[in-house]
Amino acid sequence: MLNQNKILTGVIVGLVLPALGAVLIFHIFKVLAMLGGASGEGFTPNFRERTSIVIALALNLIPMNMFRNRRWDKAMRGVVIVTTILAFAWVGHYSLKLF
Repeated sequence: MLNQNKILTGVIVGLVLPALGAVLIFHIFKVLAMLGGASGEGFTPNFRERTSIVIALALNLIPMNMFRNRRWDKAMRGVVIVTTILAFAWVGHYSLKLF
């Protein structure tokens, strides 16, 4: 395997993995709702959306750990930078809707 210890590699992985994770999580909830297994009643507005995005962001822990084990510090730094920016964007977007 080629050495991909580059910040750009981390940035790409840090953007693509949460996006795919969010799509997958939203699709799972959609299928569960159609089957009658998931309901949003009783929760605050946007609860499912907010939580799904946080879980998708947490998926970045997997490549961060893999890059750390391979000692790819630059790639790990790219994932951390993107995750931090996305977390601040999440807080900025949902902070008005939380309360």
